[in-house]
Amino acid sequence: MTRRVRRMAIRGIALATLLATVASCGALGGKEQAPPADANSSGPVEKAKISLGVLPILDVASVHVAIKKGYFKAEGLEVDLKVIQGGAAAIPGLVSKELDFTFGNWVSFFAAQSKDAAKAVEGIKLISDGYQAKPDMFLILAAGDSAIKSPADLAGKTIAINTFKNIAELTAKATLEAANVDVNSVKFKEMPFPDMQAAVQNKTVDAAFMVEPFITRAQRAAGQIKVLDAAAGPTDNIPIAGYATTGAFAKENPKTVAAFQRAMAKGQADAADRPTVEPLLVEYAKVDKETAGLVHFGAFPTTLDATRLQRVVQLMQRYGMLDKELDVKPMLIQPSGS
Repeated sequence: MTRRVRRMAIRGIALATLLATVASCGALGGKEQAPPADANSSGPVEKAKISLGVLPILDVASVHVAIKKGYFKAEGLEVDLKVIQGGAAAIPGLVSKELDFTFGNWVSFFAAQSKDAAKAVEGIKLISDGYQAKPDMFLILAAGDSAIKSPADLAGKTIAINTFKNIAELTAKATLEAANVDVNSVKFKEMPFPDMQAAVQNKTVDAAFMVEPFITRAQRAAGQIKVLDAAAGPTDNIPIAGYATTGAFAKENPKTVAAFQRAMAKGQADAADRPTVEPLLVEYAKVDKETAGLVHFGAFPTTLDATRLQRVVQLMQRYGMLDKELDVKPMLIQPSGS
């Protein structure tokens, strides 16, 4: 080996060592976590059959698109869907390893992380964005014959939400306060989305916080009316939900996580196409074709953005849903090539 070649080899080793050190320091210093080095290497995934928690709502259309178009199958994955009531309800499933991945709202994931609810499995790791707010897809509805006609009429009333201390409660409080309603006077009652339409009609609750396709179905079938758009004003374009796993699962199954991310990226991109999604809504959300054609779509982001997600943390702190600082970046596992 010539002296010049030897010098180049030494420099190459030094540079590789420096880059490894920087990457390691970044992971420990509040930076987004990169996927393991072998996540994109050839060979089969570590776990071919995965369990995924979902809700029967428009927000998870990308999952059904990815299954229908064979994106998961092309990555060597078979997906076993498990219906959950909300993101908060999915956390125990992740911890107990009944779920490998789950859809959930960012509020529930951040609250669980701040309370170390998943500490035994090395914390919550966010692996794919899911849904972002647009107008008329996050509504508080009341019965058509109710005296409730405006946000002010919700003071002192009972509103149904799918789970407590989640994105629904957070955005409801933010927009109610913006409408000069005393949020402390409002009572929230927990129930699944599919039960809300009937609960409003039979007066079990005064109003309900609904998402699609339940909004459109309640308006068409029962004549329920919009009282408040919870994705407006202080919550305009707010990130809603995404997909998570645990640190332990990600460490043990890096190829599986990377494969899931690749399939979901394709599903997210395709979910913005109404003709693709509408027939799937009829299948998995059990709504009629006409209702599926009228639902209001949110956005299906294709990248994880820590800055956008940190906005949710700030709102949570404002409304007492977080009692300490939380940096989102260490929770993120970015897809390879990001």
